[in-house]
Amino acid sequence: MIVPYGPILVVEDVPHILELLAVTLRFKGYPVVTAANGEEALAMIAKERPAVVITDVLMPRMDGFTMMYNLRKEPTTSRIPVIFLSATYISAEDKKFALELGAARFLEKPVDTPEFLLTVAEILTQGPPTIPPPMSEGDFYRGYRERLEEKLRHKSQQITRTKRLLETLPEEQKAAFEAILEEARAHRSEIQEELDELYKILDQENDERL
Repeated sequence: MIVPYGPILVVEDVPHILELLAVTLRFKGYPVVTAANGEEALAMIAKERPAVVITDVLMPRMDGFTMMYNLRKEPTTSRIPVIFLSATYISAEDKKFALELGAARFLEKPVDTPEFLLTVAEILTQGPPTIPPPMSEGDFYRGYRERLEEKLRHKSQQITRTKRLLETLPEEQKAAFEAILEEARAHRSEIQEELDELYKILDQENDERL
């Protein structure tokens, strides 16, 4: 199978998910390169133009939304198709924001393999994607802040519910929910770090305007 312009770039911070996606695509004959976060992805894209970018949203250092915004505002990369995969950002508002940024498709995790491969094939064969104009900096930061704040509230509620449940469970049932609790805490920390960094950027911009 011939992929136009370059390989498929898969961006995912969870190693076993990254490997699964890469192996699935390579098995179908696609050349694949990988990155663990948005910063690595942008560096990779600067070296070789991928045919399509498949990316998670929630990642350390630079998440998928910020990476996408940076791609769209640069004329040389603005038309690279992007497929979002996420288990956290799956609300209607999340998907709407992703499409307004210019995402070609949005798929939820866990990934349905036939749907995933069909989506990739469609993106690669349908020609240049129709994308909206690049989002303004103000619109991006406003929408991005709303998404982060909503996810932070959701994760905090999930943690509270899980902790209450653990108090009522017998010991033999606690291990699975303790794992869920730790994962939720890790995700909340990542979201909080991204939100804190965004607040710093917005504060600097306000100071400059003053």
